[in-house]
Amino acid sequence: MSEIKFKFEDLKVYQKSLEFVDFVYATCDSFPSNEKYALSSQFTRAAVSIALNIAEGSSDSDKQFNRYLQIAIDSVNECVVCSSISKRQNYISNEKEIELREKLVELSKMISGLQKYLKTKLTSKN
Repeated sequence: MSEIKFKFEDLKVYQKSLEFVDFVYATCDSFPSNEKYALSSQFTRAAVSIALNIAEGSSDSDKQFNRYLQIAIDSVNECVVCSSISKRQNYISNEKEIELREKLVELSKMISGLQKYLKTKLTSKN
């Protein structure tokens, strides 16, 4: 990694979101080739969106950051649906779906925890 670092790169939730992106890309590599521009594309875009929204929101006000974190949660939910569809189409095993869901639960909890922290900061300012 580069020695030049941005502040958001130190956020554990951001680091976890990048790990999830790697996991989703590796998972989608096993999908049938006809899914390259369909479910696989949607799944990877939703996973990437989690990290992008954490990074983008972190440079704004706490109120705006909270809004971006909500968008990241929406992308987590989108990944849950992609995981379900992947399992229903037999693109992934039960074990892989459980692993995906466990990672999504962890991300969701981390994002929600950061949202609660930001809301507490906002209310203590008033």
